[in-house]
Amino acid sequence: MYSPEDLIQLSALQHLVFCPRQCALIHVEQTWTESGRTAEGRIMHERVHDESRESRGDMRIEYGVALRSLRLGLIGKADVVEFHRRPDGSWLPFPVEYKRGKPKADDCDKVQLCAQAVCLEEMLSVAIPAGALFYGQTRHRLDVVFDEVLRRETEETARRTHDLIASGRTPSPLYKKRCESCSLMAECLPKTIQKRRSVKSYLTRMLGEP
Repeated sequence: MYSPEDLIQLSALQHLVFCPRQCALIHVEQTWTESGRTAEGRIMHERVHDESRESRGDMRIEYGVALRSLRLGLIGKADVVEFHRRPDGSWLPFPVEYKRGKPKADDCDKVQLCAQAVCLEEMLSVAIPAGALFYGQTRHRLDVVFDEVLRRETEETARRTHDLIASGRTPSPLYKKRCESCSLMAECLPKTIQKRRSVKSYLTRMLGEP
């Protein structure tokens, strides 16, 4: 269990799965640059959070729900939590996270959503089997089942994120195609720094040879 002083932002898990260096730049070095993509995402989230509470028959909708988990050491906010009425009259939470783009090849968005569910489970003492990701580019919802595999990945990611932030160290860059979509491309300089390291390693090998 973590103390309230040791909680980290829930969104950091998404950043770590996407790129550990990005996570450190944001959450260790406090570096952030707004691009057109991040501005669109911020505006989307703000619009969602500005909505008021809704009721639709057997469903209640809450916006901008505060979240916390002392077990995983997380704090944050859910874009939307739908509460579905069950046959026994109780309400089952169903978290929905809004994303600007489209579904990703890795599990970074799913881990973030699962972490939200874990927070709700701890706060409300209820088991949450599933949630959804809404992507602005495709205008579709992707249902996500919180199975044991995803839950283990989420818990492991939370541990790794705590370790990274506590270390105070920023990993070296490793350029990949997805770097081009990162708002911190100019601050990270993955191509430039990686090239410098490659040249340095080459010269070290050459000068070290007889």
